[in-house]
Amino acid sequence: MDNQEIKTQAKAILEEIIAIRRQIHEYPELSFQETKTALFVEKKLQEFGIKTARCTPTGIVAIISPDNTAEKMECIALRADLDALPIKENTGLPYASKNEGIMHACGHDVHTATLLGVAKLVQQNRNKLTKIVKFIFQPGEELLPGGASLMIKAGVLNNPKVDRIIALHVFPELEVGKVGFKSGMYMASTDELHVTIEGKGGHAAMPYQVIDPIVIASSIVLNLQQIVSRKCDPKIPCVLSFGHFEGIGATNVIPDAVHLKGTFRTMDEAWRTEAHLLIQKQIEEMSIAMGGKAIVDIRKGYPFLVNDEQTTENAREITKKLIGAENVVELPIRMTAEDFSYYSQEVPACFFRLGVRNEAKKAIYGVHNSQFAVDEEAMLTGMIVFLGIVF
Repeated sequence: MDNQEIKTQAKAILEEIIAIRRQIHEYPELSFQETKTALFVEKKLQEFGIKTARCTPTGIVAIISPDNTAEKMECIALRADLDALPIKENTGLPYASKNEGIMHACGHDVHTATLLGVAKLVQQNRNKLTKIVKFIFQPGEELLPGGASLMIKAGVLNNPKVDRIIALHVFPELEVGKVGFKSGMYMASTDELHVTIEGKGGHAAMPYQVIDPIVIASSIVLNLQQIVSRKCDPKIPCVLSFGHFEGIGATNVIPDAVHLKGTFRTMDEAWRTEAHLLIQKQIEEMSIAMGGKAIVDIRKGYPFLVNDEQTTENAREITKKLIGAENVVELPIRMTAEDFSYYSQEVPACFFRLGVRNEAKKAIYGVHNSQFAVDEEAMLTGMIVFLGIVF
């Protein structure tokens, strides 16, 4: 397909894809519970004449091959995610969530509908294909251990072996019609810290008779920052933050224990491993030195996401030709995380951003917000970019 054919055919099915997106949006399902969503996606693919298979209980894979497949033909994978978030929707849209307390507040409905549109057009133009295209609709991006890790373990990158993989993600900070790329390190690994500091509670007026876990925990939270500022190579992005500090006492009661929850994020796997050991050692030793005891649980999450230089630059140049260089922006490094990172650790990958912002349509809120909305015209841009990369 040439560029004009891509644009014309994508525009012709936009209304159909919008309807598909609204159907998915109206009936969101939580991570690893995407039973009806998976069935809906399967049905659509089959309607388009595409065979499907289950890779995990709610993970779907579909393959479209040229009529004449060469032995060493390239295989490119395109990925979308199916799950929603435990958020009560507050958009007032006519197709707002009908599943109480669950909402597609991260745009996965946009990702899925866009990829379904791409699948339909690839199937219709398979006689023009020069590569094998594998479509991955995965569960559980929002919840550890991440659907991507389970799909990889189930063999989604094999039979045929995937040579490169591409995905998009909505980006409410970017105007509709624009796309963003970042080569190299892009998003961080993410680990959870769950810490209990045990002391000895008592009367707040007699602190000399207690072992104060609030003082111990406060010292730990402050001193742990030295691991980032003094132990980490400044060239490596790194964040250590605590968002939960719970010590349930009273104005005159020092509690027996304090519970801390935080996150550690970085973009270097060797440093990540070293930092975990340093964090655990410092928490335990400081607690003992101050008379208490620490229980430390570091839950390893997604690895960091790296965009392959050649794959990303190729996608960037194709996109410039399709939608204009003025609509292609350079993205900064982000310390947020995405389970697409698992794929990026296995094969050359490109994870790009799709602008969905439109103030006139009140598409101004960030992801994971109860009022999150998108300009659905963005799906046209998404389909065009995917098709340009495929053809």
